[in-house]
Amino acid sequence: MRPFRQVDVFSAEGYLGNPLAVVHDAEGLSVEEMRRFANWTNLSETAFLLPPSDPAVADYRVRIFTPAEELSFAGHPTIGTAHAWLEAGGVPRHDGEVVQECPAGLVRVRRGERLAFAAPPVVREGPVTGGERAELVRALALADDDIVDARWIDNGPGWVGVLLRDAAAVLAVRPDWGHFGDLEVGVVGAYPEGSECAVEVRAFCPSIGVVEDPVTGSLNASIGQWLAGDRLPTSYVASQGTLLGRRGRVYVERDGDTVWVGGDATTAIKGTVDLGV
Repeated sequence: MRPFRQVDVFSAEGYLGNPLAVVHDAEGLSVEEMRRFANWTNLSETAFLLPPSDPAVADYRVRIFTPAEELSFAGHPTIGTAHAWLEAGGVPRHDGEVVQECPAGLVRVRRGERLAFAAPPVVREGPVTGGERAELVRALALADDDIVDARWIDNGPGWVGVLLRDAAAVLAVRPDWGHFGDLEVGVVGAYPEGSECAVEVRAFCPSIGVVEDPVTGSLNASIGQWLAGDRLPTSYVASQGTLLGRRGRVYVERDGDTVWVGGDATTAIKGTVDLGV
């Protein structure tokens, strides 16, 4: 029996964010046991808290699984795991900042009005090719001129970013899943000036077992690295999950070369889980 929490991430309103399963004290579990439990929860991600490889460097280590595979990094598990670790009595080595270890490296999580992580560097960037753009057009069931810009913004999960003319166009997308292949696509478009949120974001990633993710920290991080301070303000709030009945709110801020991605987190379920079944 291991301590367990299910955390609602990226919404200040109950049950309108993205749920994350967190297994504490996960040392000793095999990869297959982690994978099986993550598949069973059927959430976009399940996180397993482990001791850090070097306690002098990181506060904890985390492994993150979708229902289909392990990820080197993901954003809503970063916020949710930090929240769960702190709530369970974790004390960070550095005052005001938690350091998370994951396969992508060390990730800083800032404590303030809400938790916020420093966006990790992208592992693949640059414009898409003509063939890749045509593939995106087919997968998203759009016309070529509907796409304002498209760029690789992959920080681990495999994201390619697609900028549409506005938020209404983002909400109108109805993907053609038969043409998706192994694409993980993030779509973004701006709301009119003066709106509650600056942009609407949607995340399509069926190849990793999540058809449409409710609210996505990693994607919002790389969108911020791509557009914040250029086509978007240096500080803004992104909306995500609208068509899924969620009210995700992601707080993005560019501070020099660092993009911070923040969100609210609330524990919805607390107890124990028997992974020896």
